[in-house]
Amino acid sequence: MAKRYALLFLIAVLVVVAINFSVTDTSDVLTFATNTYDGVVNKSPGGAFTVKITFKNTGETEGNWSVNIAFEDSSWVQVGTPKILTLKSGSTETLTWTGVVPANATVNSMARLVVYYDDSFKPLNWWIRVVPCAELTIKSSTVE
Repeated sequence: MAKRYALLFLIAVLVVVAINFSVTDTSDVLTFATNTYDGVVNKSPGGAFTVKITFKNTGETEGNWSVNIAFEDSSWVQVGTPKILTLKSGSTETLTWTGVVPANATVNSMARLVVYYDDSFKPLNWWIRVVPCAELTIKSSTVE
């Protein structure tokens, strides 16, 4: 009797899994990758930066997305220019944005790179740390 219930339970689980896969929409799935060396980049106020992101359509049909980036911090934000991305199933494409850290960005602030696409967004592990434009270096000293 216990074997019969175990078999019925297993069949019920398999039916639920099969129904879940049949109603899940797997088309137009977008994934993206950056370089494996993500982290913190130091830039001074007014410093230029370039962002390159490779996207891949992992869905089964061609897809179209409106894609944009932003570096976001509580004291400053720098938004890129939106781009339209069209990819066939399994295709990849690298998009590039350029920008400038705002001249009034707070020194020692850190802004995180966020990718926006259609109604979704994904924070990436890239940060801009604002460093001072001026740096003091000791050239020489004497003690008498």
